[in-house]
Amino acid sequence: MAAFASFEEGDEDRMRDMMGPGQADTCIRQALQMLWMSLPRSKKNPDDVECEFRRLVDRALRDMREDFDAFRGDAG
Repeated sequence: MAAFASFEEGDEDRMRDMMGPGQADTCIRQALQMLWMSLPRSKKNPDDVECEFRRLVDRALRDMREDFDAFRGDAG
């Protein structure tokens, strides 16, 4: 992954263009693969993987919202 030595005006757009939706897709697929590998043999089926993945994503989104509310200060 590329890194930016400094953050100047327009860098957000450059970073977004460079990464695009493909970067998020790759990360999600890697997370699914890691989850599959870490589950016990008895849960290695698509339904259980989906259930566990959704549980983890829901928790991450809930935490993100909680952190956003806690750290946005008076700007929100």
